[in-house]
Amino acid sequence: MFIQTLAPIFVQGITTIHKKQAMKIDHIGIWVEDVDKMRQFYLTYFNTTSGEKYFNPQKKFTSYFITFNESGCRIELMHRPEIADNLSKRGFKMGIAHLTISVGSKETVNTLTERFRKDGYVIEGEPRTSGDGYYESVVLDPEGNYIEILA
Repeated sequence: MFIQTLAPIFVQGITTIHKKQAMKIDHIGIWVEDVDKMRQFYLTYFNTTSGEKYFNPQKKFTSYFITFNESGCRIELMHRPEIADNLSKRGFKMGIAHLTISVGSKETVNTLTERFRKDGYVIEGEPRTSGDGYYESVVLDPEGNYIEILA
């Protein structure tokens, strides 16, 4: 009986705490084969900066944090030799399917898509207005991950 009496008070307290604290996604981690190549991809095509390369010799773990300058959102590019390669087509298995980067306008989506094409990247989805009303294209990064470019 005592727990039943306190439960609503506890839940109400937790809800109040969550409403007061600003929450956001700080970063997403992506396992990659080549952290340097992937780092260069994000630095070349998006308004990003990179932290210093981190290496943990005990775990054989290497990573870079890539920061999107306007939003502060980050990607952690990570590598460990024992992480198995993805044998299925990326973006078509359980887990994260794609990363979407907002570039601000349809014109920028079109320009960036053409730049990716010119530089030899696979354009998986041509610029279009999707069924849910977003103007986007899809490019595969150097390791085949799906990157949506959003207006």
